[in-house]
Amino acid sequence: MPQHVPSSPRATLRRPQQPAVAPPVPRRITFLAHRDLDNPAAGGSELLVDRLADGLTRLGHQVTLVCGGPAAPRDYRVVSAGGAYAHYLRARSVFARQVGETDLLVEVCNGMPYLAPLWHRGPTMCLVNHVHSELWGMRFAGPLAPAARLGRRLERWALSGVRQQGLLVAVSPSTAQALHGLGVAQDRVRVVHNGVEEPGPDTGRSPEPLFVAVGRLVEYKRIDLLLRLWERVRPVTGGRLVIVGDGPERERLERLAGPDVTFTGHVSEAEKHRLLCAAWLLLHPSAVEGWGLVVTEAAARGTPAVAFDVPGLRDSVVDGETGLLARGESSFAAAWCAVTLSVRRREALGEAARVRAAGFRWEWSVRRFRAVAGEAYRAALGLDGGGGHGA
Repeated sequence: MPQHVPSSPRATLRRPQQPAVAPPVPRRITFLAHRDLDNPAAGGSELLVDRLADGLTRLGHQVTLVCGGPAAPRDYRVVSAGGAYAHYLRARSVFARQVGETDLLVEVCNGMPYLAPLWHRGPTMCLVNHVHSELWGMRFAGPLAPAARLGRRLERWALSGVRQQGLLVAVSPSTAQALHGLGVAQDRVRVVHNGVEEPGPDTGRSPEPLFVAVGRLVEYKRIDLLLRLWERVRPVTGGRLVIVGDGPERERLERLAGPDVTFTGHVSEAEKHRLLCAAWLLLHPSAVEGWGLVVTEAAARGTPAVAFDVPGLRDSVVDGETGLLARGESSFAAAWCAVTLSVRRREALGEAARVRAAGFRWEWSVRRFRAVAGEAYRAALGLDGGGGHGA
C-alpha cells in the first residue's frame, strides 16, 4: 500500500506550544477599613478583611491594612491611622507616609466612606458588606434625623457618584441588589461570599433546649426584640437563651432580660464552637446583614437558624431547607416553637445546613477575591476590557 506523502512540508511541522502566561495581578494590596480584628467592636466585616488579607499573604501578596483604632501585629502589615472617627480624616496622609506605593487600594465601605478615588490615583476597588440605607434611621433617630438623611446621601454619593468606574465587591446577592438600587451598574459588581473555617470535632448537642444568638450588641441586631419574643416562647419550649457578644446596648438589654437568659460577653473561638454545637437553634433577629456569617458558622456544626426575611439573611438561610425565615414577630416566634418541638424537622434542617455550609470555605473566598482584584487591576491599567460577568 503506498504511503501517504504530505502535500507540503508545512503539513509535518507543528509550532512549539507556548507556555500559558498568567494574567498580571496586583502584588501589593492595601485594605482601607474602619477597624482591625483586634478592635473590641470588631464583627463580621473585620473578620472578612482579616481572612482575605491573611489568605492573600499566604498566596504571596504583600498586604497592608490601614484602619482606625487599636491594631494588633499579624502576618500582614497593620497600620493604625488614628481614633475611631479621626482616622477617616487622616487616612489619606497616613497612607501617603506609611504605605506610599500599592498596586491596588481596596476601600472597605461600611457606611462612612474614605472617598479613595478622589485622592488615590492608582487602581481602587470597593468592598461592601451591606448598604446602610435602612440603618441610618435606626442609628440617628428623633432629633438626629437630619444626620440620618445626610448619611444616606453621603453613602449613595460615595458608592455611585464618586465611583463612576471600577469594580465593587458585594458579599451577597442582597448587597449586590442594594448597590444596583443606588445606581451602580450591574456589570461593575462581583459577589464574593464569606467563608467559614473547617469546624473542629463536634462537642455534643445540649440535652435540654438551648438557643443561641451571636453578634455585636447594637440597635440593628434587635436583641431587644428577641428578648420580648422569648417571653412568649419560653412557656412553650422551656430551655435557655444565651446571648453571645458585647456592645453599647448590653447594659440596657440585660435590664430587659427575663428568666433563663445569659449574656456571655465576648467568648473564645473554642467556646463559640461549643455553644454552636450545643445549640438547638441559632436565632438571628437582625434588621439587615451583609451575609450573616454566624449563620454559616452554626450551619457548619449542623445547627439550623431562625431569622427574619431580610437582606443578607435570605442569602445565608435557605428558607425551609437550612432554617426558617420569618416575615414578622409572630411568625418568628411560631417558627422558633415549631422547630424546637419537632426533633425530626430540626435534625433535617441541621443536616441540610451542614451540607450547604461545606460549600463555603475561606480558601475559596480568598481565591475568588484575588480573581476579582486581578480583574480590577488590569481594567484600571487598560490591560483588558474590565468586562466579565456581574453579580
